[in-house]
Amino acid sequence: MKIRDLHEQGYRIREISRKTGMSRNTVKKYLRTDPVRRRRASRPAKLDPFKAYLNTQVAHGVTNGVRLFHEIRQQGYTGGYTLVKNYLQPRRPARTPQAVRRFDTEPGQQAQVDFGFFGYDDVAGRPQKLWLFVMVLSHSRMTYAEFGTTADGTAVIRGLVHAFQYFGGRPRDVLFDHRKPVVQGRDENGDVVWTPRFLDAALALGFHPRACRPYRAQTKGRVERTMGYIRHHFWPGRTFTDLADLNRQLLQWLDTVANVRPHGTIQERPLDRLATEHLEPLPDPARWAPYLLETRTVSRDGFVAYGGSRYGVPWTVAGQPITVEDCGDRLVFRVDGVMVAEHPRAPVPGSVNPLRDQWHSLPQTDPVPTRTGRAQQIPTPDVEVRDLEEYARIGGTISCSR
Repeated sequence: MKIRDLHEQGYRIREISRKTGMSRNTVKKYLRTDPVRRRRASRPAKLDPFKAYLNTQVAHGVTNGVRLFHEIRQQGYTGGYTLVKNYLQPRRPARTPQAVRRFDTEPGQQAQVDFGFFGYDDVAGRPQKLWLFVMVLSHSRMTYAEFGTTADGTAVIRGLVHAFQYFGGRPRDVLFDHRKPVVQGRDENGDVVWTPRFLDAALALGFHPRACRPYRAQTKGRVERTMGYIRHHFWPGRTFTDLADLNRQLLQWLDTVANVRPHGTIQERPLDRLATEHLEPLPDPARWAPYLLETRTVSRDGFVAYGGSRYGVPWTVAGQPITVEDCGDRLVFRVDGVMVAEHPRAPVPGSVNPLRDQWHSLPQTDPVPTRTGRAQQIPTPDVEVRDLEEYARIGGTISCSR
């Protein structure tokens, strides 16, 4: 037992000397000196080896604690989520909450659609952009999303079809904002004027399109918040090889994270609540499949222009009309219903994508000269030659000066 501990318990110096076997002078010496408190050698915290990585990710805009927790777990972190959450909390940018009024919808009644712009750097470091189609079922919060290079009318229809197939059915109404591929404007009575091709596709798919009021983002707040959720939780720091790889990663994230987490508003997993939607089945594909096709004409050199890029097809169909089926990450080309070529979608506009063996068996013939308008030289006409004296008699003197 320590000398100072015995003294603090009330033992006298003589008693301490007897208990410890030390002389009284030695006991006095120890009691006169200041106590030296030894500290345990501090062990490194479990999170310390991963703080540099967390700081780097936060600097790049990745602040979602759940995502970062899973990432450092894969790197060997053995601690809990709370350590990560507490470390990230003071390092996140502050957010100002805004009050909103929430409107509930009946099961199977409504879905909300939005497009968002996402920037990235290609392999050469050049800035590029992608568009993200997002649909959210308003009752269950079940989400579907896909990236594409355009946000035109075909991209809208394709996203709708893929979302309905992912959900296993369609809602009765789908809410859109005032995008040109969907809404042309409003008439003098304030009624929505839909883009004809989009309206025909909506009727073929069997849902009623609805347009939110202009400049009222909260009208479709569910999909707006989901767009932000993807932008902040999925996109930062993401790497991918091409559009198909990116959409595979996004679909896996939807299946394993977004649609299976307890939603903060409904306190249920969207996947579990999907069964309560009682969605309507899709109509026969023969009704809506034609709206996924566009018609082009093959150039003389065997290329089809689509989405700002050129795609090679067999030379045998040069000059003929061809249909393009836009599948998002790939394009299918058909002539009279027969597929003649398939290409991955070009990552950036302006690229030329030849088809393998595109000119196979093309006859190699010498060019045939074509006759054009030609000039012709004719002989000098015969003219009677007279004696110079005869001219002199008629006109007087002859002069060669002018």
